[in-house]
Amino acid sequence: MIKLKYVFLTIAATLLLNGCGVYNFTGGNPGTAKTFQVSYFQNYATQSPGSTFEPGVDRDFTQALQNRIQDQSNLQLVNNTGDLLYEGEIVEYRISPMSATAQSTAAQNRLTMSVKVRFYNNTKEDSDFDQRFSFFFDYPANQQLSAVKSEAHEIIFERITQDIFNASLADW
Repeated sequence: MIKLKYVFLTIAATLLLNGCGVYNFTGGNPGTAKTFQVSYFQNYATQSPGSTFEPGVDRDFTQALQNRIQDQSNLQLVNNTGDLLYEGEIVEYRISPMSATAQSTAAQNRLTMSVKVRFYNNTKEDSDFDQRFSFFFDYPANQQLSAVKSEAHEIIFERITQDIFNASLADW
C-alpha cells in the first residue's frame, strides 16, 4: 500500500513537471523560432521637434536590446535571416522641465526616449507589430545630463527593452 502511494506520487510529480516544461521564468515564448536578428536602430531623434541628438545612444540601445533577448530567451543572435527580426529607429530623445520652484525655475528635468519598433516573426506572421515604446528618467534640474546619463540610459533601456521583449515574446 505504501509502495503504491509512492509510485502514484512519483507519477503525479513527473506529469506535473513535464506539463510545465514549455514555460520559463522570464515568460519568453519564441514558439518554433530558433534565431533572432536586431538591426541597427538609427538615431532619428532630431527629426522630432524639441529632441536632441545623443551620440552613441543608437549603438548602446541596439546592444541593450540584443542582450535582453539573449538573456531572457534561448534564441541565437544572428546577423541576417533571423526567425525573429527587430528593426526600428530612435524617434525621440528629449529633456523637458517637470516641476518648478518658487522662483519659477525647473526643480526637476525629465529625459524621455522613444523608439519605433517593427517586429517580424517569420515563423508566426500574425504576431508581427509596428509599435512605439517610450520611457523616461527624472533627475534634479541642478544636475547636468552628463552627470546622470549612464544611470538614465540604464533605466530607460531596461524598461524599453523589457517592454519590447514582452510585446514580442511574452505570449500569455
